[in-house]
Amino acid sequence: MFRPFAITSLIALAMVVGAQVPPKVEAAIMKANADIAKIIAVPKAQRNFDNTIGAMDALDVWMDNETSMIIFMQHVSPDAKSRDEGRAAEEAVVNWGIEVGKREDLYKAIKEYADTKPKLEGEQKRLLDFIMRDYRRSGISLPKDKRDKLKELETEISKLGIEFERNIAEDGSKLPLSLLELKGVPDDVVKRLPKVGELVLAGFDGPTYGAIMDYCEVEATRQKMQWMYRRRGGAKNVAVLEKMLKARAEASKLLGYANTVDYEIEVRMAKNSKTVAKFYEDLLPIVRKKALQDFNEFQESKRTHLGDANATFNPWDYSFYKNRLKREKYAVDTQKVSEYFPMDAVVKGLFSITQSLYGIDMVDITAQAKQKGFPIWHEDVKLYELYDKQTKNLLGRMYTDLYPRENKYTHAACWGLQPRRKALAGKDQVPLAALVCNFTKPTADKPSLLEHDEVETFFHEFGHGLHHMLADSTYARFSGTRVARDFVEAPSQMMENWIWDPAVLRTFAKHYQTGDSLPDAMLEGMKSARTLGSGIETEGQFFLGKMDQIFHTAPNGSIDTTKAALAAYEECTLFKATPNTMPQAAFGHLNGYQGAYYGYLWSLVYAQDMFQRFEEQGLLNPEAGAYYRKKVLARGGSMDEMDMLRDYLGREPRMDAFLKHLGLKG
Repeated sequence: MFRPFAITSLIALAMVVGAQVPPKVEAAIMKANADIAKIIAVPKAQRNFDNTIGAMDALDVWMDNETSMIIFMQHVSPDAKSRDEGRAAEEAVVNWGIEVGKREDLYKAIKEYADTKPKLEGEQKRLLDFIMRDYRRSGISLPKDKRDKLKELETEISKLGIEFERNIAEDGSKLPLSLLELKGVPDDVVKRLPKVGELVLAGFDGPTYGAIMDYCEVEATRQKMQWMYRRRGGAKNVAVLEKMLKARAEASKLLGYANTVDYEIEVRMAKNSKTVAKFYEDLLPIVRKKALQDFNEFQESKRTHLGDANATFNPWDYSFYKNRLKREKYAVDTQKVSEYFPMDAVVKGLFSITQSLYGIDMVDITAQAKQKGFPIWHEDVKLYELYDKQTKNLLGRMYTDLYPRENKYTHAACWGLQPRRKALAGKDQVPLAALVCNFTKPTADKPSLLEHDEVETFFHEFGHGLHHMLADSTYARFSGTRVARDFVEAPSQMMENWIWDPAVLRTFAKHYQTGDSLPDAMLEGMKSARTLGSGIETEGQFFLGKMDQIFHTAPNGSIDTTKAALAAYEECTLFKATPNTMPQAAFGHLNGYQGAYYGYLWSLVYAQDMFQRFEEQGLLNPEAGAYYRKKVLARGGSMDEMDMLRDYLGREPRMDAFLKHLGLKG
């Protein structure tokens, strides 16, 4: 998942309860307002691209540099005060951006330049077009009373979004379980859980929840874990979400859109809600055939395991029986596989592969970070610099924060903290990214061992990081991952394919004790099992995407989200919904990807199509890597995404590779 910084285009200070806006952020807003005044004050006869449009883009970069790290701390800092200040800072900066987007004096200055019909090309033309589009979408042409109402709604949406994410991150739910209830769960997992008397407290961080759902022999435990997992965020987050949906719908209606989805994805590849509906409509029957095969296979596994010909396969059984089928049918033991993926080896392997492919070098500068002006907020955090192998130029920096802890962001994501921009104040702006995950921590006697799907997650998020750091666009607006939101996941999803290739895995998949390479037979079993459950899993994506669409196309945003979510679950999957759950309450993508979660499947179509070129030319072929770096990663959002795909592919995009990837036929 890619998490952009709060302000990605420049279009009132605020306070979060219990935290004052940090002085540095207040000062940044005051200086930014002074810089805007300078743009407005440029005499008409002297107005040009650089002192008007270029100056806006430069201001965007400056604000990122001054405020992004403070805002980011709300997701990762162990210090409650820093987290609260980060939320206060985000609210202040977002509110300032809303205010800027409604300023008539600034709009008049920009329109004054646009009305000269300047003969622009490439990024300059695209940047002016985008800014004028942004102003239209910000409601600049609305009467003042409606603009004021829109500003009020946007400010409320921002505040509710921050609250929604906070409630997820700080949900400290724990399920007390006896050792008998944890039968089958690896000892290493049980040992690291906190204890109260004879009971252990199972939390819902990725490593703990995943291990229990994967290995616990006791169905009742799996059922309770999933029930609580789908209640994270709780009723308070349902209330926050439903307020947010109404505010978004009202704002979209004020701007002349039928619903939030049509507003949100007008600027994305799909363009409108009808296109998304058609996308799902075409795929659903194809995927359902595979899902039915999966369901029957998994249910038979459960019946054989329990010796009960009438046993029913339930959603909380999925991970457990997927693991069981891997072992029995494909001779793949997930725990044994993880022994070949110690964290240090995975990091070195990932760096080695991408360094060779893209002509870059990754250098660990954690020890020098503070000296260079970059904070290290926890002992788990590392900072790397990325250099071009040929020119020796610094291309970007990336933090990694890979292990779970209390109050930290609970999933995996890559934040773009600072964008690339060329020749800013005489030198290029160097991009900064932060890769945040939640993998199993090392212990005194064992390193962090990643399951194969965790390695896949790591490669995925690193794909976002590369996209961000290898940007070569001139303006920050189009830097790296600043592409249409339904394309941003394509480069990261494409990176997942590398962990299935024997030649690639031989470079780093070594047993943490013996140093032996991952056995060919084990890999062949893993590859054979790759599409195991793909129909059920893809229908799970349908559920999340369609739930998002239903929420954001509801008339006036008024909807019982719990009722709608459970109904969507039964419509999109082969399972019955579990009563008294509220899966939407902890679905963080509803803030940031609102109306656009379909983009994960949408972009996977393009990811697999782009990957075909590497399959043909070699996954470790530097020429294939250089071509992809130049044609896709470096371009960022500097050209239309479909035109970029056609140029890279040399043809129209196709769905064949996507269906093959899922083990499906069209």
